[in-house]
Amino acid sequence: MKILVVGGGGREHAVIKSLKKNAKVEKIYALPGNGGIAADAECFPVKANDIEGIVAFAKAHPVDFAVVTPDDPLVLGCVDALEELGIPCFGPHKNAAIIEGSKVFSKNLMHKYGIPTAKSQTFTNAEEAIAYLKAGEFPAVIKADGLALGKGVIIAQNEEEAVNAVREIMCDKVFGASGNSILVEEFLTGPEVSVLSFTDGKTVVPMVSSMDHKRAHDNDEGLNTGGMGTIAPNPYFTKSVAKECMEKIFLPTVQAMKTEGRTFKGCLYFGLMITPKGPKVIEYNCRFGDPETQVVLPLLESDLLEIMLAVNEERLSPDMVKFKDGAACCVVLASNGYPQKYKTGYEITLPKTGENEEIYIAGAKLEDGKLLTSGGRVLGAVATDKDLKSAITKAYALSDKIHFENAYKRSDIGQRALKAKGE
Repeated sequence: MKILVVGGGGREHAVIKSLKKNAKVEKIYALPGNGGIAADAECFPVKANDIEGIVAFAKAHPVDFAVVTPDDPLVLGCVDALEELGIPCFGPHKNAAIIEGSKVFSKNLMHKYGIPTAKSQTFTNAEEAIAYLKAGEFPAVIKADGLALGKGVIIAQNEEEAVNAVREIMCDKVFGASGNSILVEEFLTGPEVSVLSFTDGKTVVPMVSSMDHKRAHDNDEGLNTGGMGTIAPNPYFTKSVAKECMEKIFLPTVQAMKTEGRTFKGCLYFGLMITPKGPKVIEYNCRFGDPETQVVLPLLESDLLEIMLAVNEERLSPDMVKFKDGAACCVVLASNGYPQKYKTGYEITLPKTGENEEIYIAGAKLEDGKLLTSGGRVLGAVATDKDLKSAITKAYALSDKIHFENAYKRSDIGQRALKAKGE
């Protein structure tokens, strides 16, 4: 089989390495891929959001199956466009990807179908939003409606921060048209859990849960990032919580989308908060999370391609998806200064990986045979082991063997999870 993977980050590298395990896979094309992915797939410089370019590539390079992973191409209708060429895909259609593409849509969906989430109000006028916030309580959560590279959510601690956030999103358009509408939500408390799930529009099969570390610095301080590291499984996602989520959130969401004529097939990501009143949805993503994928897929025992084919053909069943016992940890190495200003172009020295170790490349390019940094998040050092403490130790030991000038990483990935486990 020849497979096309759309995307070029650490998540895509993890997906490609997993797909390669299937003996039927003879070639993988990555659009655009990156310097590290080039070791595992043939990369072409077609941007992930260039739907016309992707279609032209698919016409020129016949493929048997396509995997569309980033949010932008999914929301823009990449799956629809490829399927029009007769290429079966893993990923939701444009009308289902709106569950991430519009926070206002997903919030209205949850309210309509009684899916537990924070109370909220939608605004298209900045002054009305500011008046509402001034009369409310703090902290308050302010969200840009559309895609904003995972950075369109601001937690305002007071009136001044709230007013600034509204003006930046709605007036200054720091996230472009994504800020034409905003949501103002109540502030929920409790541990956060990420649950990726496979769904064929009828059946939902959750993957192993994970815990992201969004802030740039230790002790969850600093600016929000795309994610500085992850662990799996998340200790807060107990069997009883999982059961409640399946009954009140997972199945009702998939059923709601089907009822709305927006059947969701692909990977549906549930961003959850385990509040004192039970689990609630913070957000949906219409694709694999990054860097959650980097700890979830190394624990997958089943064949990823076979699962993806079953999702596409609407024949998914829970017995197709098996995960190993044990735990995984991903430590992200970033360019110092990320998520703001940082320098790139530094050579990366990689060690050989041992058993149960992986290095997933995110922001790097190949130049004259050398791998050079080219982004904020450069790579993820990943290890799996029998328990979380061992996986964390191994991931950090692997990260210590990776070198590039200007490298930065958090030193406390997984510590919150160990504390929750009483370790």
